[in-house]
Amino acid sequence: MSTCRNLFAIVFLTGNSQGFSVLLYTIINYIALLSCRFLISEYKMKNKDPKPRAYPDKSSGMVLMTLMFIVLCGSSFYLGGIFCSEKVIFFKKDGTPGIQSRKETAVAPLQIKSVSFPECSSDYQDYTPCTDPKRWRKYGNYRLSFMERHCPPMTERKECLVPPPDGYKPPIRWPKSRDECWYRNVPYDWINNQKSNQHWLRKEGEKFYFPGGGTMFPKGVGAYVDLMEKLIPGMKDGTVRTAIDTGCGVASWGGDLLDRGILTVSLAPRDNHEAQVQFALERGVPAILGIISTQRLPFPSNSFDMAHCSRCLIPWTEFGGIYLLEIHRILRPGGFWVLSGPPINYENRWRGWNTTVQEQKADFDKLKKLLMSMCFKLYNKKDDIAVWQKSPDNSCYNQLTAASYPPKCDDSMDPDSAWYVPLRPCIATPSQNFMKLGLQSTPKWPNRLHIAPERVSMVPNGNSGGFKHDDSKWKVRVKHYKTLLPALGSDKIRNVMDMNTLYGGFAAALINSPVWVMNVVSSYGVNSLGVVYDRGLIGTYHDWCQAFSTYPRTYDLLHLDGFFTAESHRCEMKYVLLEMDRILRPNGYAIIRENNYFIDAIATIARGMRWNCQKHDTEYNVEKEKLLICQKKLWYSQQ
Repeated sequence: MSTCRNLFAIVFLTGNSQGFSVLLYTIINYIALLSCRFLISEYKMKNKDPKPRAYPDKSSGMVLMTLMFIVLCGSSFYLGGIFCSEKVIFFKKDGTPGIQSRKETAVAPLQIKSVSFPECSSDYQDYTPCTDPKRWRKYGNYRLSFMERHCPPMTERKECLVPPPDGYKPPIRWPKSRDECWYRNVPYDWINNQKSNQHWLRKEGEKFYFPGGGTMFPKGVGAYVDLMEKLIPGMKDGTVRTAIDTGCGVASWGGDLLDRGILTVSLAPRDNHEAQVQFALERGVPAILGIISTQRLPFPSNSFDMAHCSRCLIPWTEFGGIYLLEIHRILRPGGFWVLSGPPINYENRWRGWNTTVQEQKADFDKLKKLLMSMCFKLYNKKDDIAVWQKSPDNSCYNQLTAASYPPKCDDSMDPDSAWYVPLRPCIATPSQNFMKLGLQSTPKWPNRLHIAPERVSMVPNGNSGGFKHDDSKWKVRVKHYKTLLPALGSDKIRNVMDMNTLYGGFAAALINSPVWVMNVVSSYGVNSLGVVYDRGLIGTYHDWCQAFSTYPRTYDLLHLDGFFTAESHRCEMKYVLLEMDRILRPNGYAIIRENNYFIDAIATIARGMRWNCQKHDTEYNVEKEKLLICQKKLWYSQQ
């Protein structure tokens, strides 16, 4: 009975015509096997019993069995050849259908019905699903945790297209956009009204202008960074390449550093300042929504060369210094932490801080003591800026005892695990396996871009040869992309996202174009984000089954490489594409490199989102892989 069940299961799994071929092939083999067993049994019985026995028509029976055996074997061989020449459907490890055959054949592409999506109401023009102020009251106020990521459940997901504001215009092109943007694209007045005396921005006519002011740099951000370079000489010779700005305002600090060869992730929460991150991205400066609260920031350990806080209002010495411990985790050994604002320069500034000089001195002493306990040392200090340096090696951490506070993290805590991982009140010490993580051991920019970092060995099957192959591969691919999309490499495209990168090869191939690239590594995939940072690029962890931490209309180009092949078993295609539509600017582009199985289904959904798409061959004209290049249409709400 079990044999019969198995045979009918083959018919069910493989389809009608192919299934019956398999069934017939298996039955014949089964009969042949029984015949062989019968002949062998007869032979054994004959040789085992020497006594004469009566066998009716012995010779004719043996001839008949021999002929049956020959016919069965011949039929088995013939049908087996026919069967093996046909395609056999199987399933890959990732759950997607594939084919195995002697001849090159293709699985029929995935087909879905035509679909169209309605417009969201106009009050969703600045919708950020996982940091939605309308949902804040559901979460506690402890350490402002309500501003962290809290994504809506599946039942509350929006299946509509987020409209642009009335009067939306194509953004001003880089580099002019760094200094001005259209008011109607970011129609928020709070910062203009509340920070006008600090010169964050000003509104004139139809535009916002960014004069480069800030709370702690009244003479302009240029003069502020000039002083910082005197305190940190490594900012001028390529030693410092990646930085993070916590509480970034409108990202004037990060914007100024771009001309100095330093790439900054500007970080700010969605709060009463109204769209700081959206202002930054409208200017063409890298930025992401985020807050240091109860969870780790979505970055690997030992990554940033420098961290900065200019009166960012983070209570660094509270809660046992847990926020500083997070800065310590993401800073590279020998990296710099820069602070301006209270309590720095308290001797001259305390009167404007609504406090006393004694209180500010006590705060400064507490801060210095806390930083020393974390193996930071005061590197330099002048006027309103103080610079601390993280220990460049493990000599300081080796002196910590069980009674030290904060203690060293134990080995069970992965320092790179950072997607919805609670902050830990312990020091994440650099791995002893990597001797070149330190800032002084890291090649200077731009040499580090094409040198295989030590951390490539953390990637399964990762090595320097694979890294170099990936680097060369993306140079060829990007050259092909530019022939299909001439806007790539021009001033029409500024903010770019590589939605599922490995080593950042796509970003590295665009390094001479007027773009910056946010490299996204799947929180459920291979952890290669440390390699991206070691190259001098920036990125973040993310799970694309959820919304990204940014405002609508903030990227000019989205790039996907085999994303749905890797993630379609987890993330529904429709919701991923709707999220892409939310964050893509009108007239922006998407380059979707995907298995031919998914291309038609993606194009169908894209048409329902009012995108115009064209299918192209890849650079080597591989039949199983295609390119879909889409452009999002500019439309205005009918409501």
